[in-house]
Amino acid sequence: MVKFSKQFEGQLVPEWKHAFVDYSLLRKDLKRMQHDHSPQGTIITTSTPHDHHQQQQSVATPSSYNLSPCRLLLHKLPAFFGSNNADHAGTIQVHRRVGRGEVYETEVTPEMETTTATAAREFFARLDAQLNKVNHFYKAKEEEFLHRGHSLRKQMDILLDLKSRSSSSLSGHHRATAGDDPSISCSSATSGAEDESTRYVTSATDTDESQHETAVMRDPEELSAEQGLEGSGSLSRQSLGRTVSSCQRKNLKINIPLTTPCRTISALTDLLRDDLVSQPKNKCDSDAGITFTTNNKTKLRHAEKMIKGAFIELYKGLGYLTTYRNLNMMAFVKILKKFEKVSGKQVLSVYLRAVESSYFNSSGEALKLMDEVEDVFVRHFAAGNRRKAMKYLKPTQRKESHTVTFFIGLMTGCFVALFLGYCIMAHIAGMYTQRRDSIYMETVYPVFSMFSLMFLHLFMYGCNMVAWRKARINYSFIFEFAAGRELKYRDVFLVCTASMAVIVGVMFAHLSLAVRGFHAQAIPGFLLLGFLLLLFCPFNMVYRSTRFQFLRILRNIVFSPLYKVVMVDFFMADQLCSQMQVPMLRSLEYVACYYISGSYRTQEYGYCINTKHIRDLAYAVSFLPYYWRAMQCARRWFDESDTGHLVNLGKYVSAMLAAGAKVAYEKDRSLGSLSLLVIVSSSATMYQLYWDFVKDWGLLQPNSKNPWLRNDLILKSKSIYYLSMGLNLVLRLAWLQTVIHPNFGSLDSRVTSFFLAALEVIRRGHWNFYRLENEHLNNAGKFRAVKTVPLPFHEADEED
Repeated sequence: MVKFSKQFEGQLVPEWKHAFVDYSLLRKDLKRMQHDHSPQGTIITTSTPHDHHQQQQSVATPSSYNLSPCRLLLHKLPAFFGSNNADHAGTIQVHRRVGRGEVYETEVTPEMETTTATAAREFFARLDAQLNKVNHFYKAKEEEFLHRGHSLRKQMDILLDLKSRSSSSLSGHHRATAGDDPSISCSSATSGAEDESTRYVTSATDTDESQHETAVMRDPEELSAEQGLEGSGSLSRQSLGRTVSSCQRKNLKINIPLTTPCRTISALTDLLRDDLVSQPKNKCDSDAGITFTTNNKTKLRHAEKMIKGAFIELYKGLGYLTTYRNLNMMAFVKILKKFEKVSGKQVLSVYLRAVESSYFNSSGEALKLMDEVEDVFVRHFAAGNRRKAMKYLKPTQRKESHTVTFFIGLMTGCFVALFLGYCIMAHIAGMYTQRRDSIYMETVYPVFSMFSLMFLHLFMYGCNMVAWRKARINYSFIFEFAAGRELKYRDVFLVCTASMAVIVGVMFAHLSLAVRGFHAQAIPGFLLLGFLLLLFCPFNMVYRSTRFQFLRILRNIVFSPLYKVVMVDFFMADQLCSQMQVPMLRSLEYVACYYISGSYRTQEYGYCINTKHIRDLAYAVSFLPYYWRAMQCARRWFDESDTGHLVNLGKYVSAMLAAGAKVAYEKDRSLGSLSLLVIVSSSATMYQLYWDFVKDWGLLQPNSKNPWLRNDLILKSKSIYYLSMGLNLVLRLAWLQTVIHPNFGSLDSRVTSFFLAALEVIRRGHWNFYRLENEHLNNAGKFRAVKTVPLPFHEADEED
């Protein structure tokens, strides 16, 4: 049976960990209390079978917000805790003080034994602090989500109103306006619909004395939605679907994020030209119509998609809040039961009454809002199909199959066997020595080394996923992966092992043919072509959603800064920067030249090495990842106006200068070129090390309670951080191999470069863990567990 503390740690929201009840700290207090009370220092940790059954029912649910409601639990508490608690009701007294917020204080009465009274006072003082912390956090988060819900209601009002007007303009007539009161005027507003900007402009009558709301005829679905969502308690809000008077809005803007090149170019064009806004009419003419162009309809569709995403995130946050309430309630129950076992005093019923009446357990606003969001989503985003709506609101996680584990082991065994066979054959044939003919090393080796480095990088990412999962780092949220569709670490390992087994098998077959004198230079080309076809395969096979997401990320990187930069984009660009420092990208360029030019037929590899414009292209490829990453920094500065991104851009500019100095040294191995290489590369390395340790990892804080680290550390051993910084420093100096040119006996220099390249890939995988650890701590410090989706509609001027 898994202990409750393990289940509690496993099911809490990682970003809210510090806001939950500190169950481990309270247990430590009880252990000290037990040690002081018992000479033997034994700790009572047994529990009855009924306790185990109750614990299993309460916290065994793996879902984030599928736990049973606390009210069902509390109704069963009297029978659960027995009926003899009245005899010990005077042991403690819980006082509730109401000021700026409710605060609970527990008084230990003289009936408590003197041997345990002091320890009991300390325990209940800490327990009160935990209860007050939970109440404060729950109230703050509830207010945040209620505010989001109120904003989304307004957004839905505007969206439904604009959609009805759009359908009216398509049908060629306006919806008739009517009301029971004949004094309500039938009116509608004209809109200067701008094709190039994101603005709808409507005007209010200055001369009309009537200030009644305009009542617009609605569809039956909208009316039913309006009736179903009215009267939801004390939220003081407008019902969903209520008509927003177009005559009351003076300036309604639709702000769509600049996430694509078209939107970015359009926004830049708008900045360069004068803001030409069409003048609205000064009256609400009932015969006037609203013009909805194709451009504005597209914006309306994007706005609907944004509102849909905001509802999903709101529902997810409310689910987390429900989990927060249920887990904390169970934590109070469990720790009070342990106190009773240690002290022998029945205090559970007394303190639990205070917990039950506290704000986090008694407030029902979040549950009401959750039901409302679910109803709205089913009606307006799932066409009344509840099952379809739940796929978005509560996506199911893919079950991990033992079949995947079996094939990982099978492919690993195949890879090891084939690799050993290949190494033995290559050693016998002397393929990797300087005495061997260089055709194999110049034509075939680049393909295999490129694939090896690529899948080594993917393997390191799988190791990162295991480490992140072990450390409870929510990498799926940080990377904004779709729930239930992202790759698990077992999937990553399966892709790596299967791919490397295929690659080594092809290497073994090719080497066997080459040793026997057969012309088989096309085999590596077919291998490369096969992987490219699989990557672009449109059929739903071999992780299609992940492959297409990878292609979209590469597209966003290549076309920087036209696409909005998110975490996964610049994370992948950093991986490409590491691959630039290794021969992978240059090998890819060489292999493409070798097979496209047809050199593989004659085994004439000198064309792709000695031709000037191809050699210059190879040097340009070396700059591309740094250029892309610099453009991403520029785009983030443009979006966020944070000068720190400009400082980060300078780091990649220094890296490009270092790469240029390396190119100059390879062309002209003079003393001046060597001096320039050392100076520029050393400066760039110091720049990169500072950014790694201080910005990306958040370390080297002089005033930290952990010397030269940071205040919050996920790993328990501090020495690991110091060793990691030293390892990163050593691996950052890999550029010295350009100056030193290390040789290991008769081993070919390309093999030496491959091992150094593998070290850089390992350094990047090592860097990845601490980068996401720091990002996770930033999210946890701000208690940010759900995304903040920007809302599309903004009213510049609105009449009271």
